[in-house]
Amino acid sequence: MSLAATLTIGRLHYDGGGDWYGNPSSLPNLLAAIRERTTLPVAARERVVTLHEAALWDSPYLYMTGHGNVHFSDDDVPVLRRYLEQGGFLHADDNYGMDRSFRREIARVFPDRPLVEVPLTHAVYHLVYDFPRGIPKIHEHDGLPAQGFGIFSGGRLAVYYSYQSDLGDGWEDPDVHHDPPELHEAALRMGVNLFTYAVSSIR
Repeated sequence: MSLAATLTIGRLHYDGGGDWYGNPSSLPNLLAAIRERTTLPVAARERVVTLHEAALWDSPYLYMTGHGNVHFSDDDVPVLRRYLEQGGFLHADDNYGMDRSFRREIARVFPDRPLVEVPLTHAVYHLVYDFPRGIPKIHEHDGLPAQGFGIFSGGRLAVYYSYQSDLGDGWEDPDVHHDPPELHEAALRMGVNLFTYAVSSIR
């Protein structure tokens, strides 16, 4: 994978009945924050991609969210694994309801590499903004603590799964969920860290 002159986020259009299109204002707001707070050349809008189009390979940060079922076809599985092993980054953001199906499907992609909790010392928590306690909790969901899980490939974090946090809701326009300003800001800061890590870790 090589970086394009203008970077953007690929919103993954997956199968299975989940609302992959959720939180429509989230990614434009995150891209605006990245543009304002870093020197990275990012586009104003995300790009919707599937796992079987050339645009996937121009998307260093692949984002997926939803409340429902995630499904990867038998053809999808090796493509996603190859994308991730060749420098791509997948951020799966549980918008409350996709946990079981995401864990099932990502285990098909990496049956040999289980999801593990990302250490609090990892760069995703410190690269631009400091999160000494890890991923911020934006929405209640089940009232469980927010956790960041990951899958590593060759020492690089290739998959980041934000669980019980709901960063995407926090990125949305403030009048959508009426999150307090400090949670909106925390969500954006975590997103800036994740995107910066994704593009800086490509070899």
